[in-house]
Amino acid sequence: MSRPTAAATSTSLSPRRLWARARGALLLLALILTGGVILATMQSSQHHGRLDPRSADPFGSRALAELLKAQGVTVDVATTITEATAATGPDTTLLVTTPDLLTDDQRSRLHATMKRSSGRTVLLASGPASLTTLVPGVTADADSPVSALDPACTLPAATSAGRVDLGGERYVTGRTTADSCYYADGLPTLVRLPGQGTADTVLLGSPELLYNKRLDKQGNASLALQLLGSRTHLVWYLPSLADAPAEDSGDGFLDLLPSGWLWGTLQLTVAAVLAALWRARRFGPLVTERLPVAVRASEATEGRARLYRKADARDRAATVLRTATRTRLAPLLGVPAQDAHAAELLLPALSARVPATGADPRDLLFGTAPADDAALIRLADQLDALEREVRTS
Repeated sequence: MSRPTAAATSTSLSPRRLWARARGALLLLALILTGGVILATMQSSQHHGRLDPRSADPFGSRALAELLKAQGVTVDVATTITEATAATGPDTTLLVTTPDLLTDDQRSRLHATMKRSSGRTVLLASGPASLTTLVPGVTADADSPVSALDPACTLPAATSAGRVDLGGERYVTGRTTADSCYYADGLPTLVRLPGQGTADTVLLGSPELLYNKRLDKQGNASLALQLLGSRTHLVWYLPSLADAPAEDSGDGFLDLLPSGWLWGTLQLTVAAVLAALWRARRFGPLVTERLPVAVRASEATEGRARLYRKADARDRAATVLRTATRTRLAPLLGVPAQDAHAAELLLPALSARVPATGADPRDLLFGTAPADDAALIRLADQLDALEREVRTS
């Protein structure tokens, strides 16, 4: 027997109700995605060509490159470690813009070139990831914000430039021959380390003074020109996606992600867990209260029946029907109300009152659950017939 189609009820999840429930979360998600796209666009536009000597953007370094060329310095841009090491000669300054992004193999090749070189190597914002390989014996402490700092040293380039915008990485070295300048919270942000012969290595804690937007501030241009223009040839090394390592560095996917993305993902995870806990909170035990409106018994019965039908709960529906019938039959048969559901007391009283019929009273009042809807309907009719027979007997 096919089940008839259930009519829509107030508890049915219609498309309109689903939209009403989900529109808040969808709106929040849309706002987050829109904000992310806007921020990403702004970041990409503002930092386009960062430290690129060919870029005239605020974060580019074209102004400095043009000044160096005007002083007779040849500026060559290298985008791979092979180009950078091959272009380095005896009268060359090698500028490495992001040493921390190099792989272990690239840093090893760069360090070997630095040891052979008789020129100058300038490392921008070199942190713990690269110092261990490139400049052994020098460590980095917690970075500081960029601000106008005084030289506080005897390095000619620093004393000539005077106050400049520096900060970022702060360095600790035990070498007595090192020139330490521009102190921030007690540690230098510029360190010059003499090497063999005319070679030396310069550590700059921040690249800010090389940007187009800051070059005309303080003594930034003077210091940059003296550090990068001391030799007639400048190799400007900008690591790029084309700068493939010679061998696998062994870094996993998470090691390649910037720390900001990892922290952002962690914060989103915590927010999602808190939101789930908030939405899944318990409201405590049910409290009986008066209904705001009167509901007809027939409507309540029909609604409960639909819930049973939706859940295929024929066993519960049969139990309700049998329990109600036994409760009404007990006073008619002279059985106490507390014994209405005891088969050994109710059935003998029923047999004495009503003669045997086609249906077994025990099966009707205490039987098993119906196998299908037709059996449930038949059970309801038989219980009604039994109750009418008891009342008329």
